[in-house]
Amino acid sequence: MQTALEDLSKEDLLRVISSRDEKIEYLESQLAMYRRMQFGQKRERFEGDPNQTSLPFDAEPAAVEQQQEAIREKIEYTRKRPNHKGRAKLPEHLPVEEIEIHPGGDLSDMVCIGKEITEELECEPARFYIRRYIRYKYAAKNGEGVEIGELPERVIDKGIPGAGLLALILTDKYMDHLPLYRQKQRFARENIQIPSSTIEGWTKEALIKLHPLYEQLLFDTKTKGYLQVDETPIKVLESDKKGACHRGWYWVYHSPLDGMVLFHYQPTRGEAAAEKLLDTFKGYLQTDGYGVYRKYGDKEGITHLACWAHARREFEKALDNDRQRASHALSEIQKLYAVERRAKQAGMDAGTFKELRLTESLPVINGLGKWIFEELKNTLPKSQIGKAMAYAYARWDALSAYLYDGNLCIDNNPVENALRPISLGRKNYLFAGSHEAAQRAAMIYSFFAICKKHEVNPFQWLKYTLENIMTINHKNLKDLYPQNYKIMAHKSNM
Repeated sequence: MQTALEDLSKEDLLRVISSRDEKIEYLESQLAMYRRMQFGQKRERFEGDPNQTSLPFDAEPAAVEQQQEAIREKIEYTRKRPNHKGRAKLPEHLPVEEIEIHPGGDLSDMVCIGKEITEELECEPARFYIRRYIRYKYAAKNGEGVEIGELPERVIDKGIPGAGLLALILTDKYMDHLPLYRQKQRFARENIQIPSSTIEGWTKEALIKLHPLYEQLLFDTKTKGYLQVDETPIKVLESDKKGACHRGWYWVYHSPLDGMVLFHYQPTRGEAAAEKLLDTFKGYLQTDGYGVYRKYGDKEGITHLACWAHARREFEKALDNDRQRASHALSEIQKLYAVERRAKQAGMDAGTFKELRLTESLPVINGLGKWIFEELKNTLPKSQIGKAMAYAYARWDALSAYLYDGNLCIDNNPVENALRPISLGRKNYLFAGSHEAAQRAAMIYSFFAICKKHEVNPFQWLKYTLENIMTINHKNLKDLYPQNYKIMAHKSNM
């Protein structure tokens, strides 16, 4: 190797050395980043000193007695201690159960002079009961036919679960991430024995009932003029390889203007996966830097918006590589977010907000853009700071496009927030049983995400929807959207 280097000309030798230096700096920056991500805490923090006692496996009888006495004293103390002056106010909408307590003994010679009221927030576990429909039959006296009361439409024909029970099962599974086998255990504690296959069948049938409403949501999403898009993986049990899981994807579409959210399952993350929603889309499309979106962002009639949060993350990764320049970029980006916070706190309308951005954010963007352009000339492309600058510079027009309208968001964070429940779900039930099951889950994830955006109780909405979706006029189907249900429920309570 040494002979080969000696044969090189001075210019070639300099190029080789420069290339090696560049590679070394890149590898060092990567190592620093990984250390920052994975090894932020030192093991010394968790290593005790030699004098530290071991965990006791069995406590001494005297210690047990002492602990019991301490617990008794604690109970007596907490029972007698005065109420905290700043205790939380009890909700006014809850029903009240009144319990009257009179002094003991003979009160015939005494007069009531008042009363003291003490309130506490209480609850009881979910109450299971049987709803029994008794339909009376009447026969005509002349023998011409029999009349019987009509049975209300039921979610599962000839099935035993009511709409409330189905809503509870689905809310627990997809909103609170409680797998079905754990719900079965809860039923068993109430001495209600339901086979796992039966609960799974109920879940499937209830989700199928939501399909018409989901199709309406799919159609309405295509008509939005401003969409944010992101995607997240989901393991699906179906796979060509025995015992392996297929890696499918939830594509999530969020309409910031009206808080609509659509989860759409696709077996792939490729370009074809977004075609059903984006092929006819016109308007503002906001995404991260994933390459598939570039095709749609370049289409006529679409203005592509990038995400400042993603650009900021790239510079955060570069803090260990080049703290001075990374900190400068982060400081300038922080100025942009400061403008957003001020506008939000002031409750500005879109027109005023746009004017504020053009006055205060545009000069920051222009200054940062010029700085990145100049710094890129003297930055190693493969270094983390070089990657951060290149990421932002390549998307500069898309990063600046949010200035076009005061209704546009500076980043893609709202749609990222919408798909966070998927991450929690993955930790609990790990995978979907099939591609069809993954798509059925996408339906309920969509509506629960909308419930969250509009502060709607998901259980109450789902129970109402399951009770009415089979009888509602198709022209009024959108009345079952969570935000419309909220309006209806508010009016009925007035």
